Amino acid sequence: MELTVKGMHCEGCVGAVRRFVAAAAPRAQVRVDLGSGRVSITGEAERQAVIAAIERAGYLVEGK
Repeated sequence: MELTVKGMHCEGCVGAVRRFVAAAAPRAQVRVDLGSGRVSITGEAERQAVIAAIERAGYLVEGK
């Protein structure tokens, strides 16, 4: 799944998104591209759980 995430500004933000997604979907692999704001998740992950995790981390997911 591919998501566009707004509000990430630094590597600390990238780490926070990775940690929150990993907690919501421990079997998934997460790639975060800070420049484009794209988050790519492969493996076992429920879309709504991942979106909720990213929003709990304090970021906005576009086009939910």
